[in-house]
Amino acid sequence: MATDLIASLPERYRGCPSFSFGDSPELATELAALVVSGRKIATVNTLDAPDCPKLNELWVVLDGTGRAVCVIETLELIERRFDEVDEAFAFDEGEGDRSLAFWRDAHETYFRRIGVFSPDMPLLCERFRLVEVLAPMDVDA
Repeated sequence: MATDLIASLPERYRGCPSFSFGDSPELATELAALVVSGRKIATVNTLDAPDCPKLNELWVVLDGTGRAVCVIETLELIERRFDEVDEAFAFDEGEGDRSLAFWRDAHETYFRRIGVFSPDMPLLCERFRLVEVLAPMDVDA
């Protein structure tokens, strides 16, 4: 974590890892806003992602500018194939209209963009809780 980011965090979170959602500043900000709003309580990672969480671990969520906006805690980790993700999980991801069809389309597009998509690709499905909002965000969710 950058020194100025660490200094701006409450002391209790200074040892926590940080990350941003997605693969662009716009997507990072959009998804962080969904977390801050309470709408997004789940996400997925590939099994080899460098920022895979552990149960009960706290993470600092960054927006697209690298600003710390909130802290989340990992509550559940389940390995599933892409084609096994269900409606309840898609809803908890909080994106778009929260449907499984939207989830599949958006995530297939994302995983193709980063060059790893396969319908049976293994994913780490994570549910988390919002621990604390560190910076208010405009939420259009």
